[in-house]
Amino acid sequence: MRAVALTKYLPSDHPEAFVDVELPDPTPGPGDLLVRVRAVSVNPVDVKVRAPKDKVEASPRVLGWDAAGVVEAVGRDVKRFRPGDEVFYAGSIAKPGTDSELHVVDARIVGRKPKGLTFAQAAALPLTSITAWELLFERLGVPQRKTGTPKDALLVVGGAGGVGSMAIQLASKLTDLTVIATASRPETVEWCRSLGAHHVVDHRQPLAAQVQALVPGGVRYVMALTATEQHFAQLVELMAPFGHLGIIDDPQTPLDVNAMKRKSLALHWELMFTRALYDADPLSQQRLLDTVADLVEAGTLRTTMTQDFGPLTAANLRRAHAAVETGRTLGKIVLSGFP
Repeated sequence: MRAVALTKYLPSDHPEAFVDVELPDPTPGPGDLLVRVRAVSVNPVDVKVRAPKDKVEASPRVLGWDAAGVVEAVGRDVKRFRPGDEVFYAGSIAKPGTDSELHVVDARIVGRKPKGLTFAQAAALPLTSITAWELLFERLGVPQRKTGTPKDALLVVGGAGGVGSMAIQLASKLTDLTVIATASRPETVEWCRSLGAHHVVDHRQPLAAQVQALVPGGVRYVMALTATEQHFAQLVELMAPFGHLGIIDDPQTPLDVNAMKRKSLALHWELMFTRALYDADPLSQQRLLDTVADLVEAGTLRTTMTQDFGPLTAANLRRAHAAVETGRTLGKIVLSGFP
């Protein structure tokens, strides 16, 4: 099978950061699917794993944690899926990635592809949908209800990114929260508003005064999706007592969590790979993705794909990684098909 892989961890503009390779076709285990990949998307986790380091792989390593495709074969214990089914999923960080023609994945973390979306549009959704859903509803414990009566507020830091784009939609469509997003450019502000954000504030300026002008008592929920260490003191200041702070990024310096004590604030981590890594109810992610597919088909949610960088080749994947590294992408970048 054709794949894009690496053996050295190099800057994205290096010609050997990714290379086109031919690898043996993988074989599904008893509980696995063999999927013919039709499209993938690129996430910050891909960039973090590929980041330059003094390490050389003995054999080509395939990255990628988002895919939409068609089931090619099923393991003997798989009951739900059959060859020809269209699916989407995010995979496991502990296993070979999706940047290949064929990919083996645990059937329990695979959902049905939403009808009406192209494979490229569907590939933009799994990892960010799972992350946003688990953080919002499972880690932060936000009630799923839509009565039309605003109750409490949510701040989404980094609203125009992949996870932020899904978080805004989920919170504005499925909860009674007032949704405040952060963005700093005209196009990202408009993007956040189009997804359902009630207010947008500028994360290049101090956040506390901007947010407290909108919600004088402070926000109960914060999804800190990027630059958490930069904003941490401001987040603590703008939160309401007994609030909940959710984090997905990797602060490079320790956070002063003692600052949270005075308000009795709670800190929650979210890593969507935890379920696959620890076999911790992975089937819940299948149910989650199926629900997302239902919501897309009902017109409640929409794809966050904004750019298709073309076929999955080493050159195109290097270009996509370079774009994600800037931290200025809007929504999700996908690659679809093979040359």
